[in-house]
Amino acid sequence: MTAIDNRSVVLDPEEARRVRQQRLEKIGSWVLPLAIMVLAVWFWDRICVWNDIPKYILPRPGVVVQTLQDDAPLLFSSLLVTLKITFLSLALAILGGVGLAVLFAQSKWVEMSFFPFAVILQVTPIVAIFPLINIYVDNQTAKLLLCAWIVAFFPILSNTTLGLNSVDRNLRDLFQLNGATRWQELWHLRLPAAMPYFLGGLKIAGGLSLIGAVVAEFVAGTSGQASGLASRIIEAGYRLNAPRLFAALILISLTGIVIFLALSLLSHLILRRWHESALKQEA
Repeated sequence: MTAIDNRSVVLDPEEARRVRQQRLEKIGSWVLPLAIMVLAVWFWDRICVWNDIPKYILPRPGVVVQTLQDDAPLLFSSLLVTLKITFLSLALAILGGVGLAVLFAQSKWVEMSFFPFAVILQVTPIVAIFPLINIYVDNQTAKLLLCAWIVAFFPILSNTTLGLNSVDRNLRDLFQLNGATRWQELWHLRLPAAMPYFLGGLKIAGGLSLIGAVVAEFVAGTSGQASGLASRIIEAGYRLNAPRLFAALILISLTGIVIFLALSLLSHLILRRWHESALKQEA
């Protein structure tokens, strides 16, 4: 028994080197970004000190952190407003993008007819569209929501359409030979096959919905207590309150990182049992 255990423990030198390499890469994937981030913050602080830069031009990191703490009630209440627009627009983008992609998959004529309009919405800058939205839409929240939806909609539609159209032709022939209906083929074959593509588009759309919400607030010029983070940035810029401006920017960046990590985790949890990309990550 001991001899068997010893043989199972002893590794080939090449295998041992590969295991060590994997362990180092796993540690490095966390340590290196943190080290670079700490170095960048330290360098930022030293630049302010060495050049005696006033805080209304470039505040030191400690001043930004203190401002984030002191102005937390104002900034986090504005963050909630921005997040409401972000998640509502993302939900609408999912419903509209997936629904339209399913229609495209069921009929090439529908895809050829309507896909160019989706491309036009994607390539036209939102700041150019907003004056029209401002004319035709009265509700301020609806304006912001529509702008953010336009930005987040296309990645969901494009990726899901690609996934639905990328099903193995042999599997589709097998379903047809067994008498499967069009909706059975969609539910049991095409939608599962499109799931990785949809989740990839979802990760892109999550960040774009936040960007769209912030840009919509900028172009809408929202103000007041019930306004989002973009209005705090504009207000801080007018008042030369650089610490609050940097605090709001950092809060937006951290929010975007959290959204991306949450959607990446969701993708991994859904795909880890069966898709090759997630299986490789766990191997």
